[in-house]
Amino acid sequence: MLQNILLCLSGFGLLYYGAEWLVKGSSNLAKSLKITPVVIGLTVVAFGTSAPELVVSLISSIQNKSMLAVGNVVGSNICNLALVLGVSALFYPISSKRTVVTRDMPIMLGISLFLLFLSANSIISRIEGATLFLCIILYTVFNYRIALREIVEGFNTTSVVFTSELKHLGDIASRPKQISLILTGIVGVVLGAELVVGSAENIMRFFGVSEKFIGLTIVAFGTSVPELATSVVAAVRKEMDISLGNLVGSNVFNILSVLGLASLVRPITIVGGFFEGGLIIDYSVMIGISLLTWVLMLKDNTIKRRDGALLLGCYVGYLGYLIVKA
Repeated sequence: MLQNILLCLSGFGLLYYGAEWLVKGSSNLAKSLKITPVVIGLTVVAFGTSAPELVVSLISSIQNKSMLAVGNVVGSNICNLALVLGVSALFYPISSKRTVVTRDMPIMLGISLFLLFLSANSIISRIEGATLFLCIILYTVFNYRIALREIVEGFNTTSVVFTSELKHLGDIASRPKQISLILTGIVGVVLGAELVVGSAENIMRFFGVSEKFIGLTIVAFGTSVPELATSVVAAVRKEMDISLGNLVGSNVFNILSVLGLASLVRPITIVGGFFEGGLIIDYSVMIGISLLTWVLMLKDNTIKRRDGALLLGCYVGYLGYLIVKA
């Protein structure tokens, strides 16, 4: 048992550093190719920070552990807002520009509701997976056009945010070093995901709990470590747009790209039924936390320290529910 826990922790470490190396190498390569910070931020950084969830869910789907894939995404989305945003707000109140509240968060809520609709028949088919993945392409194009319009109009907040975010990754001028970082990052993420999935399965068997429970708890927390680290550091540096934008964007990417690609590889079957197996409750918590975060920000675009404590309390309460149920 101890061996599996150590393997799982090692896997999370590889996921974290692999994602970081992948983003750093890819971002520097893109910069050296004269690609703008906005494009890098919307593609390389966005996909890179979701790489742990993506690879874990893909491997779970390939190995026919569909509930681990679904639990990973739903649990990560709950973790991102309830735990990560909650902890970040305790360090410093998280404020953002109004468009995040009026545009990005409603989009996140709408996508979450769309996922609930697709899952209601207890299967996410390949066609539905293709629809989800098409939506992430449209979402990226939409954000790119918005960013270009802001730059033309002189309100280049998005460009400034991405430039600031990329600056924290550091500059690597050497092309061979950029490529080797990318390759090392890919290997790290894939090996880390293999370790996490394999050890999580053994832990599940040892405790006699379900794939869904492991996905919603241990795997979800581990794959959210990059978001936790990025958001806490951004909050401490008082770069709130990076912190909140990273979390909202991650939740959108988790649903559209991670579940989209996972169900394209193999249709995702919800074991025990969506309603009968209780996954409806987990979806409801994900949507409820998203709604609560949005409502808390409606008045002044800020998650205050007391709001962070409330979100953190919701996460602790949800974990308690999962443990009691298991």
